[in-house]
Amino acid sequence: MKNKLNLLDSTMLVMGSMIGSGIFIVSAGMLRDLGSIENLLLAWIVTGVLTLLAALSYAELGAAMPKAGGQYIYLKEAYGKLFGFLYGWTLFTVIQTGTIAAVAVAFAKFTGVLFPIISEKNILLQLGGFKITSVQVLGIVIIWLLTISNFREVKKGAFIQNVFTISKIVAILFVIIAGIFFITNSETVQWSWDWSQLSLKGIGIGLFSAALVGSIFSSDAWNNITFTAGEIDKPEKNLPRALILGTGGVTLLYLFCNVIYVKALSADQIQHAEFDRVGTLLMNTVFGETGAWFMAILIMISTFGCINGLTLSGSRVYYAMAKDGYFLKSAATLNKNESPQKALIMQAVWTSILTLSGSYGDLLDYVVFAVLLFYILTVAGVFVLRFKQPNLARPYKVLAYPIVPALYIIMASIVCVSLLIYKPDYSYPGLAIVLLGVPVYYFMQSKSA
Repeated sequence: MKNKLNLLDSTMLVMGSMIGSGIFIVSAGMLRDLGSIENLLLAWIVTGVLTLLAALSYAELGAAMPKAGGQYIYLKEAYGKLFGFLYGWTLFTVIQTGTIAAVAVAFAKFTGVLFPIISEKNILLQLGGFKITSVQVLGIVIIWLLTISNFREVKKGAFIQNVFTISKIVAILFVIIAGIFFITNSETVQWSWDWSQLSLKGIGIGLFSAALVGSIFSSDAWNNITFTAGEIDKPEKNLPRALILGTGGVTLLYLFCNVIYVKALSADQIQHAEFDRVGTLLMNTVFGETGAWFMAILIMISTFGCINGLTLSGSRVYYAMAKDGYFLKSAATLNKNESPQKALIMQAVWTSILTLSGSYGDLLDYVVFAVLLFYILTVAGVFVLRFKQPNLARPYKVLAYPIVPALYIIMASIVCVSLLIYKPDYSYPGLAIVLLGVPVYYFMQSKSA
């Protein structure tokens, strides 16, 4: 693979992969769990801090090992092939493919606001309890459209990513500015805060941490840029910069969005927004009925760019795994455009199956714990690799080492323990999906022996 992604491409890939539809939805459920708007804003701040701490740590690993596969490579180097495989296994079976499926269906659902024929009620085929709707069909069409688009050289895929990411950043800024205009012209809105409501009494650190699932998931996928590290120009400089600029920029956008939500809408309105669509409720409040159309278009742009970023980057992990003998052998080949075309096709096939099954939503709930677990292991890999490979060239070293990686490990571990205690129905199945990869790993080892 040739180095073709510059700093702008890389930063847009980080931001475009992060921003999907979550920011417009998850705050409703979080507010119901957290009890006050002050606690809600604190939760988004904590999530932003967690994301930035992790990104700073990944920046050291990415600059030192700028290879296709990213996080898979870091885990393999730090802990051995088994841990690298378990990450790749979970990424392919659920994390990446399940996320793409969920975001593709979100794209289709909001397309239905503009074109009512796209609806979950429009059933095209039904066999017993199994049914195929127009929403699922459109979602699969988008998955394959962007998969085929990424058969071309990575620079062209990056161009699509740049266009849609810049478009949705501009659109989100418009939402924020429109909200500020509405708030400043409303006589009932006060900018003061009741900080006495900022309290974890009644919910405790455990429940507060468990409530972060929504904001953490909405802020996830920033690590996807590491999957394409082998194609970044001057990765020792541009990869750390892209991680810091991208995660920092999205964190600020998310925080500003939530400030607008809680000032333009009442806590009761946010908690009881139809289908939890807080963003749509805000636009309806500001612009009337046309607001729903505007938000639908914004989310379509946002999810389209998100799918493209996830599709482009995920295939690079399977390519790296195949080169190591831990994925289907043909995935290790590149087409004439130096794109991992067969890995892209395999990803699209499994994603389409998940989209038809309708089970991706449950699977995503299960893997939030697993995602955090791999983040913790990877950040801990900064310590492990400094001990195991002290002479490894590190063009970028994590800021304020060892405080930054240690602080992330402590904070993320608290969230993981909280999920095990307060959301066992999701966390333990997520752990089971990861562990299911162990016998698969040893089976593949025996086949290659």
